[in-house]
Amino acid sequence: MKKLRNHVLVATTFLFTGASAMAASEMPQAAKQMDHSMSTSGAKDAKTPEMDHGSMDMQMQGGSAPSDARDPHAYSGGFTLQSGPYAMNGYQRLRLADEKSFGSVLFDSLEAVRSDGKTSGSYDILGRFGRDYNKFVLKAEGEVASGKLQEARTEALWSHAVATFWDAQLGLRHDSGIGPNRSWLAMGIQGLAPYWFEVDAAAYVGSGGRTALRLSADYELLLTQRLIVQPRIEANFYGKSDVARDIGKGLSDVTTGIRVRYEFTRQFAPYVGVEWANRFGQTADLARAAGEQTRNTRYVAGVRFWF
Repeated sequence: MKKLRNHVLVATTFLFTGASAMAASEMPQAAKQMDHSMSTSGAKDAKTPEMDHGSMDMQMQGGSAPSDARDPHAYSGGFTLQSGPYAMNGYQRLRLADEKSFGSVLFDSLEAVRSDGKTSGSYDILGRFGRDYNKFVLKAEGEVASGKLQEARTEALWSHAVATFWDAQLGLRHDSGIGPNRSWLAMGIQGLAPYWFEVDAAAYVGSGGRTALRLSADYELLLTQRLIVQPRIEANFYGKSDVARDIGKGLSDVTTGIRVRYEFTRQFAPYVGVEWANRFGQTADLARAAGEQTRNTRYVAGVRFWF
C-alpha cells in the first residue's frame, strides 16, 4: 500500500502542476506504462480504478477563461476611459496630449514706467493657441503716454516645433503709433537655449527694401520658489533709415533691465525693476536733432499674469 500511495502521489503531481510538456496524444501511452508499473509492484490485492483516457481534459490549470476576459492582443486591453481630456470613448487607442489644442495668454509685463519726471505705460503680451508641433502665436508690445499710443509692434505668426525646446516662426509684423504704419514679413526662431536662457530672434523684410533684425534674451534666477530675479536684454538693427519713425540705419537701440517679482501663484506675480535704454548711430543722431536724450533710466512697477 505504501508503494501504491507513492505512485498515486506522483501521478497527481504530474497531472496538476504542469511540469510535463507531453502532448495529448502521448498521454494514453504514459498512462499504460504507469498502470503496468502499478500491477507489478506486489500489491495484487489492491483495486486500481481504470483511467478514462478519452475524457482527459488537457486545459490550463483553473479551467477555461471567462467569456468576457480581456483580449491579451488588444492594445488597450479593453480598457475604456469615459471622461477627461484623454478619454478613450470606446476607441482602442490611446489619445495623447499633442492631439489636443490648447490656448494661453501671457501678460509678460503690464507696467507703469517713470522716466525724466514723466509717467507712461507699457505692455508685452504673448498669446498661443494650437498643439505641440504647430500653433498660432500673437506677440504685442507697445508704449502709451498721455493717453496716446506712442509706438507698438504686433506680430501674428505660425509657430512650428523644429527641435526640443525650439520653434521656427513665420508670419507678419505691423508697426503702429506715432508716425506712418509699417508692415513686415517676419521669420524667426524662439526657444530655450542651454543654461536656461529664453531667446527670441527674428528677421523682417518690409516694403521699400526695408529690413530689420531683433534679438532678445532673458533669464530667470530663482532666489526662492516664489521670489524671482529676471534680467533681460533686447537689441534692434535696421537695414536702412526711416526718418519718419525716428529710426536710423545700423544698430538702433539696446535696452537692458532687471525685474524682481514675487509669485503669489504661478499665474499672478507683481514686480518692480529698472531699465536702461540707449540709442546708437543714426538713431541717436535723430534723437539729438529732436531734442531728446539718447540714454534713459526707467523705473518700472507692474504685474505679470497668465491664463
